[in-house]
Amino acid sequence: MMFNKSQLKAIDKVISTDLIDAGIDYVIFMDMAGNTIAKHDNGKNNLDSVAFAALAAGNFAAVDAMAKLVGESEFSLLFHKGKKLSIHFSKVNDDTLLITMFTKDISLGLVRLKVSEAINQINKILVEN
Repeated sequence: MMFNKSQLKAIDKVISTDLIDAGIDYVIFMDMAGNTIAKHDNGKNNLDSVAFAALAAGNFAAVDAMAKLVGESEFSLLFHKGKKLSIHFSKVNDDTLLITMFTKDISLGLVRLKVSEAINQINKILVEN
């Protein structure tokens, strides 16, 4: 999937204002192959985003295969909870994922709401431009 400059700028704005400003620590918008399309953080992280995106793509693919084994077409949302940091994976469309990382300072419910709103906006951007 190819993105034009105005799409990337609009997606960056959605991630910055709707997710990072809401208290999410780190956001990666990526394709299913593990290529990062956009990333933003709150300045407090030192993450190897290239390695992380590659591992995230593999993780999502493995879970997708498990879904099919149990008769589901897909599991479009994944969540990993850690002691300090949690990771929320959401499928944006057939080609892309949105991964958010956050601490216990923000609730999972708020993250899910903000991610859902951001995904709707990103999909509109991809259709309109």
